[in-house]
Amino acid sequence: MKIAALQTVSTPDVDRNLDAAARLIERAAQQGAQLVALPEYFCLMGHRDSDKLMHAEAPGDGPIQQFLSQQAKQHGLWLIGGTLPLRADAPDRARNACCVHAPDGTLAARYDKIHLFRFATEREQYDEARVLEAGGTPTTVQVGALRVGLSVCYDLRFPELYRALCTPPCDVLSVPAAFTYTTGRAHWELLLRARAVENQCYVLAAAQGGTHENGRRTWGHSMVVDPWGEVLAVLPEGEGVVVAEVDAARLAAVRRQLPALQHRRL
Repeated sequence: MKIAALQTVSTPDVDRNLDAAARLIERAAQQGAQLVALPEYFCLMGHRDSDKLMHAEAPGDGPIQQFLSQQAKQHGLWLIGGTLPLRADAPDRARNACCVHAPDGTLAARYDKIHLFRFATEREQYDEARVLEAGGTPTTVQVGALRVGLSVCYDLRFPELYRALCTPPCDVLSVPAAFTYTTGRAHWELLLRARAVENQCYVLAAAQGGTHENGRRTWGHSMVVDPWGEVLAVLPEGEGVVVAEVDAARLAAVRRQLPALQHRRL
């Protein structure tokens, strides 16, 4: 199966972002991708954290969710919808939710980001917990013959989540992200390749990549990594599409030659 990671440089304007996503989904479909992933916050990169609350949708209802459903159905593909803000129980919080739609447009899975990012230097300050409510349930989805584990951005730093997802083993791990330029340059590829190697599966990493209208700069480098840790395709910066093939024979060979998953004791 061909899989695609889409890279965006999202803006504070939801409509413009949806138009950009539609262009990229079409390009991925034209290249034969059957599983397509958008990045974290593909629909909104606001001026303030609280902008997420203004655009938060009720689960199952809203223009962003309708867009994802329509795009999956229009192109007849599986669509991992990056993340969008969904309303939480508390009025001053939202969930950073990853919704997966099947080729008929139906919602196949929803994962709410578990680990909330916080980072502080003299120049940068981020704290997602100011407006987001954490999820708590590791989530997988069956995409044709592929078992896909869902995660989001900062989750990448917590290998125990991926162990939970990979029981039984996944074939693909999805990591939509909006890594900062600072943390991405230091750790993004390193962590993606580590998750691929230790879980012996493909990693599909769709990222924000560029300088945004709100002044934030994201690292980009959307990529697909194979189960041996080799980067099959990468896009350093800017809007675009990264496509690679999930090779079932390659997956089986890696697990047969180095049966690390069978050797687990903890």
